[in-house]
Amino acid sequence: MLEKLNNILKNGRMLPLMEEFYTLQGEGAHTGQAAYFIRIGGCDVGCYWCDSKLSWNAKDFPPVSTDEIVERAAQHPAKAVVVTGGEPSLYPLDYLTNELHKRGIKIFVETSGSYILSGDWNWICLSPKRQFPPKPEMLRKANELKVIIQDEGYFEWAEDNAKLVSPECELYLQPEWSVSNKIMPMIVDYAMKHPKWKISLQSHKYMKIP
Repeated sequence: MLEKLNNILKNGRMLPLMEEFYTLQGEGAHTGQAAYFIRIGGCDVGCYWCDSKLSWNAKDFPPVSTDEIVERAAQHPAKAVVVTGGEPSLYPLDYLTNELHKRGIKIFVETSGSYILSGDWNWICLSPKRQFPPKPEMLRKANELKVIIQDEGYFEWAEDNAKLVSPECELYLQPEWSVSNKIMPMIVDYAMKHPKWKISLQSHKYMKIP
């Protein structure tokens, strides 16, 4: 039975689902857009300021049928899905994305880029982490680069990554929530001096929605 389950996980027919919910995208290029969120458990990047630390241990989330996840996503008015984590690139996602596309659903993913991402995506939001840098291939594929700014030293990290993405990639700086009041004036000033960057906010926290 265990071997059969492992084979199912390997081909993406089941995934360690942490949670799923219908809400508005709160960050980045698609802020305000309604979407169905699929949060997959499991992450080894280890950001100490992560606001979904409960997702880190995949063993806490028994595998769920990918077909069932797809059917629930398809029931909602907005034909848009955001796959997040945890770290989605830990799993084979070709089956998930193929089944969602069959239902006319656009698919967005949020990833650190620490592993090569599988699947067919309409939009890849790459949020690189210094302790586990993204793969060069993921930087080239990114549609959106969203860099979390914790202190002044992170601006250099943001620029290092911006040099490696495509010219069409949208660039965002986002304050780390716990220090947002302190760091926001620096981000505003930086964006005004370097207008290739836009500012992303965690607007869902202001709206008090998931």
